[in-house]
Amino acid sequence: MIDRLQQMEQRYEELSAQLSLPEVVNDREKYQKAGKALSDLETPVMKFRELKQVRAGLAEARAMLADPEMKAMAEEEIAKLAPRAPALEEEIKVMLLPKDPNDEKNVILEIRAGTGGDEASLFAAEIFRMYQRFAEQHKWKIELMSMSESGVGGYKEVIAIIEGERVYSQMKWESGVHRVQRVPATETQGRVHTSAVTVAVLPEAEEVDVKIEAKDIRIDTFCSSGPGGQSVNTTYSAVRITHIPTNTVVSCQDEKSQIKNREKGMRVLRSRLYEQEMDKQNAELAQARKQQVGTGDRSEKIRTYNFPQNRLTDHRIGLTLHQLDQVMEGRLQPIVDALITHYQAEQLKAGGKAA
Repeated sequence: MIDRLQQMEQRYEELSAQLSLPEVVNDREKYQKAGKALSDLETPVMKFRELKQVRAGLAEARAMLADPEMKAMAEEEIAKLAPRAPALEEEIKVMLLPKDPNDEKNVILEIRAGTGGDEASLFAAEIFRMYQRFAEQHKWKIELMSMSESGVGGYKEVIAIIEGERVYSQMKWESGVHRVQRVPATETQGRVHTSAVTVAVLPEAEEVDVKIEAKDIRIDTFCSSGPGGQSVNTTYSAVRITHIPTNTVVSCQDEKSQIKNREKGMRVLRSRLYEQEMDKQNAELAQARKQQVGTGDRSEKIRTYNFPQNRLTDHRIGLTLHQLDQVMEGRLQPIVDALITHYQAEQLKAGGKAA
């Protein structure tokens, strides 16, 4: 670990020097690339330097123990520094774990009502609002792509793009089946019903990630349905895009402009194809991933929301919180933090291998 940190520190110093060179300063692309690399190295390098200072302080204090006049001061210094060294080492180990290359990406969020009929569609709408509030807390931008409403005011399906800093790193834990247990408003006997929604969180793929040939897609237009005013319903602004080789179909009708709907639809299509490719590449790691924080498969039940008991249970890590009312207001961070901590601990046990 120390050898790797020394190499990182050396690289950090080289990049710092590069950023003052005229040929780098005057080349925007080079400057941004070097600046990003420097930023990525800064936190672990600063922690490494702090660790070196702590170790040097400990060595100096221990050398002072032989001097009767300095012994008390040395013991006090050792008591202060000794616990800090292993804590810093653990922090650095976590920083050196392999990074998910998608963590910096925006996401495509897809929520669909599952078993439970109208009650499932109502819960799908509540889950979407929960994510909207979570996004607001992080100052992320959330943009609706398409939605299909149920007759009771819920959502059969809702798709949105969330843009911001490190969105996927926080949202990726939400993929899976979310189960709700509560008494529906239409239930006259007061019985608790169980319904479910599926959530998919896809990292938004850039054009460089997925190449889509024009000959491989078919685009159909149709009249939009649902809210949006008379003009929406009388023009062929809605778009359905079919990726012929994979038979992947995407629809978008949120905008009044056919061009904008096509752009949005392509963003979703690109991300779905990217996810399919990732699934292929990760197939051989499926067993290792199951031993960590589940597979991330949307068919996997990840969480139960029990309204009568104000209880949320995340089944992947056995976490139970009696704060469901707060969670539904978007206060998801304690759950996300617990999942990240668990995942990092499993990675450390596995020797730092990527999931």
